[in-house]
Amino acid sequence: MKKNSGMSIINPKWRNVKVTVTVKRSGDGLLTSLVRGGVEGIEEFVGKTLVLELVSNDLDSKTNLERKTTKGDAKKRQEKENDEVEYEATFELPAEFGKVGAVLVENEHNKEMFLKSIVLNGFPDGLVHVTCESWVQPKHETPVKRVFFIDKSYLPSQTPKGLRRLREEAMKQLRGNGEGERKSSDRIYDYDVYNDLADPDSNLDFKRPVLGGSKQYPYPRRCRTGREHTDSDPSTEKRSSSFYVPRDDAFSDEKQSQFTMSTISSGLSAVLESLDAILTDQDLGFKSFEEIDTIYKEGFHLPTLKDNGFLQSVIPRLIKVANDSQNILRFDTPETIKRDRFFWFSDEEFARETLAGVNPCNIQLVKKWPLRSKLEPQIYGPPESAFTREVIEPQIGYGTIEEAIKDKKLYMLDYHDLFLPYVSKVREMKGTTLYGSRTLFFLTKQGTLKPLGIELTRPPMNGKPQWKQVFTPASHSVSHSTNLWLWRLAKAHVLAHDAGSHELVNHWLRAHAVMEPFVIATNRQLSAMHPIYKLLHPHFRYTTAINAFAREVLINANGIIEKSFSPNKYSMELSSVAYDQLWRFDLQALPKDLIDRGMAEVDSNAPHGLKLTIEDYPFANDGLLIWDAIKQWVTDYVNHFYPSPSIIESDQELQAWWTEIRLVGHGDKSEEPWWPNLKTPEDLIDIVTTTAWIASAHHAGVNFGQYTYAGYFPNRPNIIRNKMPTEDPSKEEWEKFVNKPEQTLLESFPSQIQATTMMVVFNVLSYHSPDEEYIGQFMKPSWSQDPTIKASFERFNRRLKEIEGIIDSRNEDTNLKNRHGVGVVPYEQMKPFSEPGITGKGIPYSVSI
Repeated sequence: MKKNSGMSIINPKWRNVKVTVTVKRSGDGLLTSLVRGGVEGIEEFVGKTLVLELVSNDLDSKTNLERKTTKGDAKKRQEKENDEVEYEATFELPAEFGKVGAVLVENEHNKEMFLKSIVLNGFPDGLVHVTCESWVQPKHETPVKRVFFIDKSYLPSQTPKGLRRLREEAMKQLRGNGEGERKSSDRIYDYDVYNDLADPDSNLDFKRPVLGGSKQYPYPRRCRTGREHTDSDPSTEKRSSSFYVPRDDAFSDEKQSQFTMSTISSGLSAVLESLDAILTDQDLGFKSFEEIDTIYKEGFHLPTLKDNGFLQSVIPRLIKVANDSQNILRFDTPETIKRDRFFWFSDEEFARETLAGVNPCNIQLVKKWPLRSKLEPQIYGPPESAFTREVIEPQIGYGTIEEAIKDKKLYMLDYHDLFLPYVSKVREMKGTTLYGSRTLFFLTKQGTLKPLGIELTRPPMNGKPQWKQVFTPASHSVSHSTNLWLWRLAKAHVLAHDAGSHELVNHWLRAHAVMEPFVIATNRQLSAMHPIYKLLHPHFRYTTAINAFAREVLINANGIIEKSFSPNKYSMELSSVAYDQLWRFDLQALPKDLIDRGMAEVDSNAPHGLKLTIEDYPFANDGLLIWDAIKQWVTDYVNHFYPSPSIIESDQELQAWWTEIRLVGHGDKSEEPWWPNLKTPEDLIDIVTTTAWIASAHHAGVNFGQYTYAGYFPNRPNIIRNKMPTEDPSKEEWEKFVNKPEQTLLESFPSQIQATTMMVVFNVLSYHSPDEEYIGQFMKPSWSQDPTIKASFERFNRRLKEIEGIIDSRNEDTNLKNRHGVGVVPYEQMKPFSEPGITGKGIPYSVSI
């Protein structure tokens, strides 16, 4: 056969096809090899190949079997400036081969390789694109050939006959067999309970209940690791080996430079070790507010940092280091304190943050009066609230409480029934305390909330009856009155409750934990060819990796969360109670969440079809813009692939996906009647929109403002260590409070080690990585292959840019006092895009940090 040097066809029976494989050589490839294999892990790839096989869409017309693949070696052609290497192979395909639907790959190198893409050139219809974005293990370690399908999406029933077997086999490989311990190179997704938080072999005090798999402690499932169980407790998995993450879910090296299990674990450990050396008294608090200010002005000297070269590259990102010789740990001043040094003292700011702070998801409308607990009275005491009309009505100046409720003027933060069962348990531990609490607010004519009072409750314990008391704002004209300082202390307790509910429920549970079963089920039950897989895949980036990190150092027994938050060893157990009592998938949709909390009502004439009960509610106002944009994008996408309900019901992969999420991933709640059906395109739109919202905007709304609002810890103390002075006080305690109320408040705040630890954590969690993928910012290659989907995404992108402008204009509106004013931080947490760093804005696709 004669052929020229180009791609033109001389013999019509044959076609020349050039295949270019792009590999990420440095960064992921080289650094990972170095980290994993030391000096021996460095490989130049010279003389090594990738073995490729082209797979036809069609069956052999004579045998009606799969057409024989065409095999060839792809060899290194050139290194590109962007740390990529191109491998190239040329194939001669018979004309009857038809269209290429997949490429099989074998890696003949000694180390894993990260394949970015494959491009096939030589077909009359133009280039054929294959997006890989995946690790391929060496052939000698993983003999099974990797299959990469072209970017075109196929429903199961539409799969070309030549690809059907490969489609099913690829999913089977991802499911595994449920046996053995997972290796770091595996790409297997399976389920397990949270049985690796405890460490009883090192200390029996670190034994914790297994979360998930029982009625007592229901919980979402995590990704199975298969490690051996501890000697002390056969129900607990050992923590001595690595925390497995499916290989393609692991952080990229660019992400690792900002946040990895190794660097941040080492970084936090080194910082804590250094702080321990400085702060030898673990219970030592701050002596004055001036001393708190020195954290930002002068910092700490870290004696162990100087000799830690690896850490030196990480710490400057986390905090400021004055110079290499002094090793000064100095925190950035949060934006809130930059704008108003005394912002945290303000009752107005206390109320405003319930609508526009880092935890805007708990404020709810008061619908009934009187307030009553649903807990058992014989255990927790009388259910009636200590809030009475005599306490409330004089403050509202609106008439009766009933009139205020009818006109939707009364709102509440309610941490009473969730926390009260844990008060006596928590108080058995040193250095922490707890109450059940309720906080009431009144909606003013200016559209802002005014705090009316705080109720703190202690159940019967230690032979003492139930104790409860209501604290109200005192007149600020009496600057050091007893009532004023009691109010400040009560606020601190409520802020600690809010911080605990935020971190354990709205952040960890509602975003991180509940999303992991969706990640697992999507990889197990939806082929990479499936259009819904391609739609959801960006929303799952790095989720299992960040959750594994959390299990390793944050939410584990004696981990950072337990040491730093009021519930202490009961923190994750309390999260399980919240999952059992409060979490419903259908109510994670923003409109339904707002309606359920009484913050909105259905109104077809209002924007978004909802009328907000508080018109200036920044989280809801901006969130609904994002919700509608996501839903429109999902609607266009789903309707394109599913024009009729029959296609939904006959899609076996899709039905298996939704069944597995409900029955396995969230199996402890599988019998709940509120799970949506999956029978129509509308059902699928609601399910996918809710999933995308949780992973992107909900998580962004409760995560990226953490350092802004909690970086100055008096504004959001994560723990309060002492009870109220009015609860059974001794004479000495009361006199100390009366004589030195500021000292009483400081001693109640977190200790120095607790405060600085969480400041490091909040700094890390609030930081946008340079490789962040923001929702709707860039089009995925598979979407650009379909003109209809391409046009829909472009509309989505344009709408998100419009929303950025709308949010900016809202923040400049002087009538919107919950987002504009002297010293007020503008509400930007629903702005879709951001630059790297701590910006307080930006919505990544996924729960990635």
